[in-house]
Amino acid sequence: SVPLMGPPLPVFLFPFPLSPPLSRPLSPQAAMTKLGQWLCGLALLGSAWAALALAPPELQPPAPLRQALLPLPVYLLVAFGCYSLATVGYRLATFNDCEEAAAELQEHIRAARADLRRRGLRL
Repeated sequence: SVPLMGPPLPVFLFPFPLSPPLSRPLSPQAAMTKLGQWLCGLALLGSAWAALALAPPELQPPAPLRQALLPLPVYLLVAFGCYSLATVGYRLATFNDCEEAAAELQEHIRAARADLRRRGLRL
């Protein structure tokens, strides 16, 4: 395991008490979720695109770059869709069968049916 803090610092550098090292990970409320990471990245890319695409005429990039820049969000959306489809297809292709869990579940179903029959319920 990687230590959370390095070696102790001399007292003369920090006259105030330092907080103890973190003994557990941050709470779920403090940690950034995957959705938050995606939204931050999207906002960063979107603002960079908007700054370049909507620049005043005297600050606009050269024409070839501008022609490639304007449809860039559509290209990125198509690329994201292809990536998503490939990821879903790969996960489906490599999905593991849980034969032990299926057998255990079937046994539970049999036991439940036997219990219901014992109590007088007809199935």
